[in-house]
Amino acid sequence: MRKKIWVQVDPWDKKLATTALEGGADGLVLPPGYADTAKSLGRIRTISEDGDLQIGTDVVYYEVTDSEDEEEIARLAREKKVILTCGDWTVIPLENLIARGADVIARVENLDEARTAFGILEKGVSHILYIPSDAADLKKALSVLKTETETIALDIAEITELKPLGMGDRVCVDTCSDMRPGEGMLVGNASSALFLVHSESVSNPYVAPRPFRVNAGPVHAYTRVPDGKTRYLSELAAGDEVLLVNHRGETSAGIVGRLKIEKRPLMMVKAKIGDREISTIVQNAETIRLTDPDGKAVSVAVLKPGDRVLAATEDAGRHFGMKIDETITEK
Repeated sequence: MRKKIWVQVDPWDKKLATTALEGGADGLVLPPGYADTAKSLGRIRTISEDGDLQIGTDVVYYEVTDSEDEEEIARLAREKKVILTCGDWTVIPLENLIARGADVIARVENLDEARTAFGILEKGVSHILYIPSDAADLKKALSVLKTETETIALDIAEITELKPLGMGDRVCVDTCSDMRPGEGMLVGNASSALFLVHSESVSNPYVAPRPFRVNAGPVHAYTRVPDGKTRYLSELAAGDEVLLVNHRGETSAGIVGRLKIEKRPLMMVKAKIGDREISTIVQNAETIRLTDPDGKAVSVAVLKPGDRVLAATEDAGRHFGMKIDETITEK
C-alpha cells in the first residue's frame, strides 16, 4: 500500500501550500475558509471545515493519554479518519493500534518522527500528518519520504551478452538492514539505467547468507539513494543512506554500516529494453546475483542471453547525482 502524507498549513501560508503541492503531498489540512484558495494553486485534497474532507465529520483528532484510549481509537478508525496525537511522542500507542489493525493517521513534527511512524512494526502506519517548521523543512521531508514510501517502476530487461573482464576494484555494501528475497540495490554503468542487484540473502554451498550485504559492482558504478539522487559506489561511507528496492519496486532507506573495496575479477552484463541497450559490471562470481521479474535471485554464473532481469530506467540525465532535463549520453 502506498503511504500517504498530509501537510498541515494552519495558519494559512501560501509558500507552504505551494511547497506541499510541488512535493507531491496527498492532502492539505487547512484553516476554515481556505479550501478554494488552496485548490486555486493546484489539484489537491483539502481537509478543513469546508474542505473535501470535513474536520469533525470525516476527520477527527484524538489525543492519547493512556492505554484505555486505544480501544476507542480503534472503534473510531472504522468510521472516520483519526489523526492521532500523543502528549510525549511515542511509538507505543501506534504499535498497539497497528497490532489491532486500526488505520490511523500519525501526527509528526519532523522527518525522524515521520520515518519512525512509517516503519513501526515493519509495516508502519499508512498515513501521516506532517507539521512543517518552514518551507525548506517541508521540501526536504517530502523529497525523502516520497522516495522512501513510493514505488519505482521496474522494467524487464533481456540479457544480450555476458563478457568476462579483467581485475578491478569491486564494492561490497554492508547495510544495517537485513534484506529479504527479491530485494537489493539498483546499480549500473549509467545513472539512467540501473539493474536490481540482489542481496546476499540466498543460501549457497560456498558462504553463509549475508542478507545485509549487496555485492554491488565496481567503484565507478552508480547506485540510487534517497532524495531521488544517485551516487558512485566508491563515494559511499558508513552512516550514508542507500535506497533498498524489491522486485515490486517498493523502496526503503538503508544505512551503510561498512564498505568493502577489493580487487576482484569482473564481468560485463549487457541487456536490452526494447531497442535500448543497457549495461552494468559485476564481480565474476557465482554468489553475485541479479533479480528476475518474479523476485528470484539469478546468479551471473548461470545467466545467459535471453534471460530476463529487472532494471530501472529514466530518460533525463543527471548532474552531480541530481536528475535534470538535459541530453546526456553514457556508454
